[in-house]
Amino acid sequence: MDGSFGVYIERLQLMAFFAGYPLIYAIVNLLKGKGEFKNSFPEKAFRLMPFSYALSGVLFLGYFLKILYPDYSFQNISTELTLLKLWALLSLLFWLKPLSKRPLISLLHSFVFFYFLLKDLFMYSISSTGVDIIRNDMKVYFDSILLNTVTLLVIITVHFLIKKIKK
Repeated sequence: MDGSFGVYIERLQLMAFFAGYPLIYAIVNLLKGKGEFKNSFPEKAFRLMPFSYALSGVLFLGYFLKILYPDYSFQNISTELTLLKLWALLSLLFWLKPLSKRPLISLLHSFVFFYFLLKDLFMYSISSTGVDIIRNDMKVYFDSILLNTVTLLVIITVHFLIKKIKK
């Protein structure tokens, strides 16, 4: 990737949707503990983590379709669809049962976006010129944490509502 402003903005957009997921994953995993209680709330929340990641992917898909509007031609899609955006859209696959059964895969998938945050922190922490970049990254990272928290809460709520309706 080159160092252009457009690439930086694209990375911030992707970080906003996916970079906060590893922290939320770690918190829920810590709350879950060693699995002494199989049907505890944190255990159920942990099993729903891939679905919350997939919901973030749905939100990103909506954002991507908004970028494409009104021209949904193949040429416009191929121009806008970079490798990182394609990787982000692969998060939609976590709606599928085989992938949703393995929350670790969703964590590994999100590390690609978390890497950019770590890279910026490392690259610009040693120089005084990167203060604005780090500040932007931290704002976007905080927003990503909020987004991923809300998507997890939405998935948990929907899951329990569906269970309640079935009873």
